Amino acid sequence: MNSSFNQDCGQDWGDGPEGGLVVGLDAGGTRTRAVLAAARDGRSLGEGAAGPGNALTVPVPRLTEHLAEAVAQAVPEPARGRVVAVAGGFAGASGTSPDEPGRHNARTALTAALRGLGITTEAIGISSDIEAAFASAPGAPADGLALVAGTGAVAMRISGRRCALTVDGDGWLLGDDGSGFWIGRSAVRAALRMADGRGGPTVLAGSVARAFELPADVLPHASGDAWAPDRREEYRRRLLPAVMAQPPIRLARLAPVVAQAARDEDPVAEAILDRAADHLAESVRALAPRPGEPLVATGGLLGPDGPLTAPLADRLRPLGLSADWVADGCRGAVALARLLIGL
Repeated sequence: MNSSFNQDCGQDWGDGPEGGLVVGLDAGGTRTRAVLAAARDGRSLGEGAAGPGNALTVPVPRLTEHLAEAVAQAVPEPARGRVVAVAGGFAGASGTSPDEPGRHNARTALTAALRGLGITTEAIGISSDIEAAFASAPGAPADGLALVAGTGAVAMRISGRRCALTVDGDGWLLGDDGSGFWIGRSAVRAALRMADGRGGPTVLAGSVARAFELPADVLPHASGDAWAPDRREEYRRRLLPAVMAQPPIRLARLAPVVAQAARDEDPVAEAILDRAADHLAESVRALAPRPGEPLVATGGLLGPDGPLTAPLADRLRPLGLSADWVADGCRGAVALARLLIGL
């Protein structure tokens, strides 16, 4: 980090905003990342990370601390006077209205964090994490579609770099169809259906039991045969309270289990992933996509090795769409910071 920054300091960038530095923030549900970049060309010069940054669920004082920690790591103290713009993409925030609670919390926390670090720029931009992720695509597009498939799932139409229409993203209780949570819940349902006789044999029954540390003497045989009724009843009796004892969203951790079972050609696991891809394609279709328009995808289920990448591509092709995957919103937040000062 310091090496890149020191090399930058040795160059004559000239006067004006283009000679300064910008900060981009990706504040998500599990961590906050900050990137220091040259305003002139967006080249990354330093990075920092801290705790969760959801602007609706993290209290403002703690959010302020996390933002300050991440920015302090990314921006060396001698450089803080050269920061000319800061933009953040926050989970739980949007740019639809200044009074929107998440946006208000994000701006309050970010302003306080920057003030505490001696960064005095008034060019501060707040967007949602999805809007920032969309801007991370090549060329920082202003209009198009965004799809997130990780722990949760949501699709958005972006217009003028702001969310214009949302499909799903309704949380584990009401939606997030095709998400990691949805896949994990489907795995447990398949295991229970096998145990009570409603569903066919699947290796997921054993995989789910091991994930919840059930004793080996209640597990089904690998083939699913000779699973005695008393053992099946004991399996259900132990699995249900183990699942209920944890927050529902923790079921998302079973998504890799389903992906592995599908790679091993378990038909039940393959069907779960196919249905998840159907759900994501339905969300995109609900945005009335136009052939060829940008579609930016992010989230672990859709990355280079994501289990839904290939099946979703097959479903998008008839719509005339292909997805550009981005790891997060940091690059987009840097682009949005540069736009704040006309670059």
